[in-house]
Amino acid sequence: MNLNKLGWNDQFENKFNTIKKVGYIPARVIREEKGYYLLQHETGVCTSKVSGKLRYNAKSISDFPSVGDWVSINLINDNTESIIYSVLSRKSSFTRKAPVSGGRKVKDVNDRKITFGGSTEEQVVAANIDVIFLVTALDDNYNLRRLERYLLMAWNSGATPVIVLNKIDMCDNLSKILEEVNGIAAGVPVHFISAINNEGISELKQYLDEGVTIGLFGSSGVGKSTIINCFLEEDDKLLTGVIREKDQKGRHTTTWRELVILPTGGILIDTPGMRELQVWSDTAELNTLFDDIKELEHQCKFNDCSHKKEPGCAIRKALETGNLDKKRYENYLIMGIEVSYLSNRINEKETAYTKRDVLINKIVQKSKNYKY
Repeated sequence: MNLNKLGWNDQFENKFNTIKKVGYIPARVIREEKGYYLLQHETGVCTSKVSGKLRYNAKSISDFPSVGDWVSINLINDNTESIIYSVLSRKSSFTRKAPVSGGRKVKDVNDRKITFGGSTEEQVVAANIDVIFLVTALDDNYNLRRLERYLLMAWNSGATPVIVLNKIDMCDNLSKILEEVNGIAAGVPVHFISAINNEGISELKQYLDEGVTIGLFGSSGVGKSTIINCFLEEDDKLLTGVIREKDQKGRHTTTWRELVILPTGGILIDTPGMRELQVWSDTAELNTLFDDIKELEHQCKFNDCSHKKEPGCAIRKALETGNLDKKRYENYLIMGIEVSYLSNRINEKETAYTKRDVLINKIVQKSKNYKY
């Protein structure tokens, strides 16, 4: 396969040349499941595992390959298998805080209990994406607050976000939905579609082009795989599950992340629905998404206004008049706590790594000076 159709470009070529060794070739991760990888390279497909050195040097799970990554490999066993020796630096990545238990805390925000904390590790869901389709279904799955959370993570990814509202055939108030979504979209394009009826799909095709990678993200049952099927030929259709009539929930058809190369040009990454979506972002992206709230904060009488009892509080006034949605403000506070907690934990972790490296260097120097 021509690597350019797989998303290869001069940027990746230059990165590969800095680490290139005899016998090594580039490949892209098209599927990842429990530490095993399926790769596409110029002459075929192979299974793969990471090298011992890569595993040893990895500081977190984000250092391991993810779907969409470009890797440097060495083919073995008649080119049916390979070893991954390095991961090329990513131009973009959709990441979340890894859903790992331990050390979690519960905090009250406006009389609402939220859970945060746990292991502080970045999990790369998909890498080297050009466009992100944030897919939401207009049935019982529709949740504006969850869409805000996805938007924050999309802004942090380095890719271009696009909101896709699926199942318009199940909604009779599209104008109201559009007004609500535009209120939080911060200028992100919004598309209404019905994938099962192939309605609105032509508008999404404008984002497809040779070598362009599009990632689909959203809850289980919103129709991500069905959307991909609209772009595939009949023989290449993905397996999709039905929706339970009782609760409108989709069966978990997609159980792994998978990269799909379209016969007409373009690359799609299908991802399983994520039950837990803790943010991995910083204050800049949070402020971009909630710029209306930040503007109101600047209008408060006092710079250190807590928005509780102080006179001249623009936030409280907007909440009382209905100019600021209470649930949107609560979501802003919740994600602000998560971002602040995350920042502190990352700083603590970096400090610990620095101390460890200093200690290792001292041990190495002592060993060099030791006379045998």
